[in-house]
Amino acid sequence: QVQLVESGGDLVQAGGSLRLSCAASGIAFRINTMAWYRQAPGKQRELVASITKTGSTNYATSVKGRFTISRDNGKNTVSLQMNSLKPEDTAVYYCNSQFLQRTYWGQGTQVTVSS
Repeated sequence: QVQLVESGGDLVQAGGSLRLSCAASGIAFRINTMAWYRQAPGKQRELVASITKTGSTNYATSVKGRFTISRDNGKNTVSLQMNSLKPEDTAVYYCNSQFLQRTYWGQGTQVTVSS
């Protein structure tokens, strides 16, 4: 059974930092591309950042220079360090894994940034 379990969401003031973590089980973590998506109320889900099995990263323009994605293949975890948070970063953040046509999602964790 595949499980992606996110943690770390919270209420934080603008300019603050948060670190999200996602613990994966039931997948061959080392060969999966891992990613973080987010969905704000009334908006479509969007890609925030991704990291391939070789460690190549990709970021949404809106978070470049503020967010950092990383993975620990020994612990089957992927993290998202979020700095200089803005109110527009408020959303539910989802962990995602992908390998070929197999895609899995976590249940999401709420991040709220107050102004």
